[in-house]
Amino acid sequence: MKFTLKHGLTAAVVSVVAYGMIAPDVAHAQAKWPDKQVRMIVPAPPGSAPDGQIRLISQKLSEMWGQPVVVENIVGAGGTIGTDRVAKAAPDGYTFLYNTIGPIAVAESLMGPGKLPYSPAKDLVAVSLATKTPNWITVHPSVPVNNIQELIALAKKSPGKLRYGTAGPGTTQHLTGELLNLVEGIELVGIPYKSSAQMTTDGLGGQIEILIHNTPVLLPHIRAQKLRPLAITSDKRSPAEPQIPTMIESGVKDFEITAWFGFMAPAGTPKPIVDKMSKDVAAVLAMPDVNKRIVDTATEVVGSTPEQYAAFIKSETAKWKDVIIRAKMTPD
Repeated sequence: MKFTLKHGLTAAVVSVVAYGMIAPDVAHAQAKWPDKQVRMIVPAPPGSAPDGQIRLISQKLSEMWGQPVVVENIVGAGGTIGTDRVAKAAPDGYTFLYNTIGPIAVAESLMGPGKLPYSPAKDLVAVSLATKTPNWITVHPSVPVNNIQELIALAKKSPGKLRYGTAGPGTTQHLTGELLNLVEGIELVGIPYKSSAQMTTDGLGGQIEILIHNTPVLLPHIRAQKLRPLAITSDKRSPAEPQIPTMIESGVKDFEITAWFGFMAPAGTPKPIVDKMSKDVAAVLAMPDVNKRIVDTATEVVGSTPEQYAAFIKSETAKWKDVIIRAKMTPD
């Protein structure tokens, strides 16, 4: 639309007039949101903890909105490929990321400045922190240890011999193993896998001695006694398996790691849409059936505001940047 300055009108006045003509249409479009299919991208494979959560939440959002919500698993490069897809998507409120911790709070510090194809702070906007999930540290039954201190003792006796799997650089398996190496002066060896599913299969088969993973994934295997749990990485015990101690209780000071999953959108997504999405996610997470299904997997339900989530991401990014520097972690 072209405007011509007449009768002494300033550009600023014309701008206000123009906004007044356009804004109602924009506001109306946002008020109707969503009026078509919404896409949720999760940078994790089918069957993973975030995949199970996003499918449950998306089903409820679809029912709430009366619109289809499609979940797409886009994996690779520790979750950065799927994250980049959302960072470069149109900021129209129809593409969201169900993010994992690595691509948002870890990858940039781990890879180095300018190495990621996106900037978590500049190209994405926080919507809602949905859940926080600790890891179990488990061993194959053939490994002769029953608790974390025995694992540490065995690692000191045989440096570089005990292996744990990672689903990529900057994942919580990687962080857990490297932080334990740092604070206890041991040499656990991280074995990178293309997927967490392959890592889990090898852990169950004894191809790696230590299997570290999110609680929803390992809980069935622990209960089936296919794995021996040593500790949980949260600051308190899980109601799902209260007999398993925390890392802190096991004598590893200040050791707390949680994977966390939440919703983000491309930068520039209209604030009214971001706010509505946040409120709708919180409403879904508060539904008794949804809440119970998530809590039963030893996972904490959150459902934050965009502002709370942005502050949380900032604090986690600073925390892991410090660990990466001290542990001299690399993406290899």
